[in-house]
Amino acid sequence: MKIFKAKDYKDMSRKAANIISAQIIMKPGCVLGLATGSSPIGTYQQLIEWYEKGDLDFAEVKSVNLDEYKGLSRDNDQSYYYFMNHNLFKHVNINLDNTYIPDGTAKDSAAECDRYNKVIQSLGGVDLQLLGLGHNGHIGFNEPGQAFEKETHLVELAESTIEANSRLFENPDDVPRYAYTMGIKNIMQARKIVVIISGEEKAEIVKEAFFGPVTPQVPASILQMHNDVTIICDEAALSKVDFI
Repeated sequence: MKIFKAKDYKDMSRKAANIISAQIIMKPGCVLGLATGSSPIGTYQQLIEWYEKGDLDFAEVKSVNLDEYKGLSRDNDQSYYYFMNHNLFKHVNINLDNTYIPDGTAKDSAAECDRYNKVIQSLGGVDLQLLGLGHNGHIGFNEPGQAFEKETHLVELAESTIEANSRLFENPDDVPRYAYTMGIKNIMQARKIVVIISGEEKAEIVKEAFFGPVTPQVPASILQMHNDVTIICDEAALSKVDFI
């Protein structure tokens, strides 16, 4: 596990974009595992900037997203399909047929989970998985629990996650209570993992997740067991770790 300290959010985003761009240049047809939320927006903006300069080509890239809210259609502005199009896909030359996100409107949740697992398998797995870190240690929507969930599954979101996401909805009651998410096994099978974390409010969970015991109560702690993980934190997120 490699840990890099960034000066601030912008520096963190640039460092993460550097790793992702290197992956694309080394393997133009790579499979990227992508994340949503506020953490990766700066990273995507940097990738777009380099694409516009002619430094990056997404023509052969394939992507699979970590998660999607259950019940939201693709045209809902809070869906992760909408997020990815707005924040990355429509700004670069990626083939939308090569981008994959769970279907939030699927009637049969079990069938949708099975379908998405097969999509990931058909692509040959993920070359580089980008992750953020939830306040309670969740990665994707893998919430704290008694065991590490293995593959794509439907999860009931923790109240802390719902509260954190409520700022994005006009009415807090509109926040979905369930979501599809890749499981820990899906994530851990990625060949390379990059985690980006910013803000003092994440400092305690950074310490627990990466310097504490490996436990399902802190889902991100499992990343300590992966052989190629890069953690990029700004100074505030590392403020409770005094030996970095």
